[in-house]
Amino acid sequence: MQQIGNTIELILKSIPEHRQKAFNQLHQVVVSNLPEGFESAISYGMLGYVVPHSIYPAGYHCKPAEPLPFACIANQKNSINFYHMGIYAKAELLEWFVGEYPRYCNQKLDMGKSCIRFKKMDDIPFELIGKLMQKMSVQEWIGIYETTMKK
Repeated sequence: MQQIGNTIELILKSIPEHRQKAFNQLHQVVVSNLPEGFESAISYGMLGYVVPHSIYPAGYHCKPAEPLPFACIANQKNSINFYHMGIYAKAELLEWFVGEYPRYCNQKLDMGKSCIRFKKMDDIPFELIGKLMQKMSVQEWIGIYETTMKK
């Protein structure tokens, strides 16, 4: 991970020039479509979108001092990576995203369990990412986390 900084502003300033426009646009799309209750933060050194302690005081079970993560954006060596825990935890959401992806992007989907890698900045499906962000409320994410993820 190549992020440098411990604030959102420092991370955004640390992005290489050839990726800045796409990274900033992806961040703005996520923030613009973030359901009520989630907030932008630094999460595990990445630009994160989390459930704050004010809503979920227990925090993340692996590291309770950290707020409950939901999504992140990271600048990696070969790509901009977008992480979304909802598509990892809810099969129907993953199925929806994979089915919709070809309608928004001509590139093959490069995806891990919760990570979507974008190697070509012009191929980031910003509109689809915005729709994905709207698909899960804070309460739904906490419920899924508590029943399936927190073990």
